[in-house]
Amino acid sequence: MATKNYLSDPVVLMQIYLPFEKTNLKLGLQPLDLTTWLQVDEQLLGYGQTKAHLLNHRREDVWASSPGSEGAQQEVLDLVIEFLCQQHPNLYHLRDGKITVVPLQQTWDPQDFAACPLDLAARLIQEDLCVMQPGSQGYLLTAGCVCFPSHWQLRSKWGQPVATIHDPVPDYEAKLHSPVDNFLTKLTVDRPGYRFNWSLVDTPELFLGDVDSPAPSSKSISPDLEGSHWIRVERQTLRRLPQTQAVLFTIRIYVYPLSILRDHPDAAQRLATTIEVMPEAMQQYKRIDSIRADLLAYLGSLA
Repeated sequence: MATKNYLSDPVVLMQIYLPFEKTNLKLGLQPLDLTTWLQVDEQLLGYGQTKAHLLNHRREDVWASSPGSEGAQQEVLDLVIEFLCQQHPNLYHLRDGKITVVPLQQTWDPQDFAACPLDLAARLIQEDLCVMQPGSQGYLLTAGCVCFPSHWQLRSKWGQPVATIHDPVPDYEAKLHSPVDNFLTKLTVDRPGYRFNWSLVDTPELFLGDVDSPAPSSKSISPDLEGSHWIRVERQTLRRLPQTQAVLFTIRIYVYPLSILRDHPDAAQRLATTIEVMPEAMQQYKRIDSIRADLLAYLGSLA
């Protein structure tokens, strides 16, 4: 049964985000309107089914929690349910304490998730969720449900401080360590934020949990090969939880075929400009170093 039969009329189409800019490494947070906190669209069914499969069959790869995080997890679940029922009442129904996701044709009792409330919160939405709480080394990742990682593994980040989590990011220690720590310390309930990140991949798969998987192929990018490359965008939000004072980090993955740039030549030009000035270390981190020349030639053809 098609997802669109459940969505509001007109259909809630997936947003298109092409957030390319010159790679001056920065936090880049923008103020978040909480009415747009979580984004529900036509792909809800597919995302939900994929999450359920991963949580049921690869749980150790997508779920982690520390003792003492349960209160923050429960607060996240309460906020998620409240948001969904207010913003999308045609898709989410709360009756007798149980939450139904209409597109998934599934009803859950939150009491069944008393030991892992974040698990249920993640099943209800398309975003991944990470809870961070203060520790002796700064904010630590104390609970997470990350079904759609972009070439990293939750179990290797669990319990680690933010700086350690971001070790692979070029220049993070020099340029972002202090700004991020300061932001997390000063973040208030009434000032949530959001930002974007992007990469180029050679698969539309949502779960990229194998950190050793190969970078996109170095084969030429030509019009007949557009279908073999995708733009992967992360929409990330950060907010302070009002009761437990933990910080919640959400990650929504969007995957677009490279050919989408044909309809957005301005974005193609921004991407080309970004790649031209991108340091080699960042090219390697974003996994585009092996296709840089072909990619620039392709983008130039769209101008």
